Amino acid sequence: MECNGLLDLRGAEISGDFAERNPPISLPSQPSDSSLLSVDIGGTLIKLVYFEGSAELKGSRGAIGGQLKFVKFQTSRLDECLEFIRSKGLHCGGGIATRSTNMSMEIKATGGGAFKFADIFKEKLGVYLDKLDEMDTVVTGANFLLKKIPNESFTFMHQKRTPADVNQKNLFPYLLVNIGSGVGMIKVMGNRNFERVTGTHIGGGTMFGLAKLLTGCTRYDDFLQLSQQGDNLVLDLIVKDICGELVCQKQGLSASTLASSFGKVVNSRRKLSDYKAEDLATTLLSAFTYNIAQVSFLVASLLKLKRVYFGGSYIRGHTSTMENISYAIDFWSKGQMQAVFFRHEGFLGALGALMGNENLRNDDSVCEDSKESEFNNDSSHDGKLSIEHNDDDIFPYLLVNIGSGVSMIEVIGNGKFERIIGTHLGGGTILGLARLLTGCTSYDEFLELSQKGDNLAVDLTVGDIYGEQGYPKIGLPATTTASSFGKVTTSKLSDYKAEDLAAALLNAFTYNIGQISYFVAKLSGLKRIFFRGAYICGHAKTMDKISRALKYWSKDQVQTTFLCHEGFMGALGAFWSYENMGIHDLAANDFIKEVLLSAPYMLGKAQVSPPLKTNMNDSGLEEEVKRLRHNNAELRDEIERLKRENLQLKSAFHNSN
Repeated sequence: MECNGLLDLRGAEISGDFAERNPPISLPSQPSDSSLLSVDIGGTLIKLVYFEGSAELKGSRGAIGGQLKFVKFQTSRLDECLEFIRSKGLHCGGGIATRSTNMSMEIKATGGGAFKFADIFKEKLGVYLDKLDEMDTVVTGANFLLKKIPNESFTFMHQKRTPADVNQKNLFPYLLVNIGSGVGMIKVMGNRNFERVTGTHIGGGTMFGLAKLLTGCTRYDDFLQLSQQGDNLVLDLIVKDICGELVCQKQGLSASTLASSFGKVVNSRRKLSDYKAEDLATTLLSAFTYNIAQVSFLVASLLKLKRVYFGGSYIRGHTSTMENISYAIDFWSKGQMQAVFFRHEGFLGALGALMGNENLRNDDSVCEDSKESEFNNDSSHDGKLSIEHNDDDIFPYLLVNIGSGVSMIEVIGNGKFERIIGTHLGGGTILGLARLLTGCTSYDEFLELSQKGDNLAVDLTVGDIYGEQGYPKIGLPATTTASSFGKVTTSKLSDYKAEDLAAALLNAFTYNIGQISYFVAKLSGLKRIFFRGAYICGHAKTMDKISRALKYWSKDQVQTTFLCHEGFMGALGAFWSYENMGIHDLAANDFIKEVLLSAPYMLGKAQVSPPLKTNMNDSGLEEEVKRLRHNNAELRDEIERLKRENLQLKSAFHNSN
């Protein structure tokens, strides 16, 4: 059935060019005098969907035809939104629901701001906001577009849009990733049949908040435009920077693989003012779009879902954003998953709210049950793990090394291990951004500074969006971080205390590392995670945040252990030299091959260098071989030293008992 009460969908289709952003949706069968309006008030943007009858038919009795139109405003400029509604007369008319008690007009609304600004709408427009749950409306909006609007969804690869093939009989289940200030991930099993499975506080608000401070941009669209002009090789650390061109080719590694976002800043003497705004913007965009894609891939893998739909106001139909997400999903899934986007990606909630009117339901959508197992329904492990272990029961485990980037290795037994995945948001990212934002010149200085700060000075919380009650429907208290750096409102770095920025950086990235580590461990069926690396440094708050993240996401079902030998280049060697860790006689080439991270590299001017010429002179090759042998010998000496130290520690431990 295509005609649902006040909304007639017969012949509905998108108007305008295929590449147009937020094009109108033509409703040729809709009465032209209909008055339809819904709003989605988020932490950053207000999105409006309204119906406008055809101009040439207005005033004609019984005329039909018009368009659903889409418009957005900055939440900080609420008055502009209210004036727009008033000027269009959208707050009055026969199509908007009325309250039975006093016939006051009522507008369907969603988002945290529907609660926060309800009194202002009543005071200035004389209308009530009928508040609808945000997730309900986002899912309803997505299902409406996928089922009712032809050519709404598309894929984007190699700078080309391709209409997605939506099988109406096999639409469900799918993963809906909504990128707003933060990122919400919802498993959709049918119309009004869904579950929020997780989310991440590193989203669009994080990207734009840091962009304001680093580039001076005050509009997100300006930031996106700026990001198209930059070169992130100026700030990003890639594989070639770590091991050199020759070793990359010997090991079959891609020289342009992203190892650590902002990692080059760590050893640079350049200040923030020495970097170009466009290079900073490009680096920010690649860092966070890849991270969102990686978390989405891991969640979809856990739920055994192949279809991943991306919505949210921070996509904006931006080519690099979509290209990054698409390429990353394809890369990590080995072509088994596909990223799909919406032409009206930022208006899912507002459209769902419009469908929320009592007479505007989509009840013809068929609900289907999902057979996928959820994150914590693993029946193969019951109860909490013991914190004690011996050589017989330690394997298998996940080894997470936090260096400039983060590497994750599954250790199966003595001498048996395999690198699984990694993330480019590691210690190098934290310290690189800290140097730019706070002027810290060492990691110890940054850690000390972070102890004095309050991340809530710049982080957006659930309470900031929904109020003191938080979001009880999904169990999120008001104190939960919704978007790291999402509260940044100005582009003046001097408006914020260095210690608050440091605290927010530590909070953002340690939780992110903890979340990804849990997802990887869960996918691999591992219940033990060992953390090590130069960027932990035995720092209490760092370890506490990682532990809290693991405890939260695993519901206390994963054992988290930190190994506290500290060192410089030998930090990883110290971790791997433990006899019961199962890795002996680690050679330099194994070190390089297993530690490097696998984030695909798209933006900037990074290119894989051409192969070395086969007629390379013998003296140059001999020198390179000598250098590698020397490094290998040093590494072996360090491992032997740490083995001896380990034996001494074991002996001291047994003697003390």
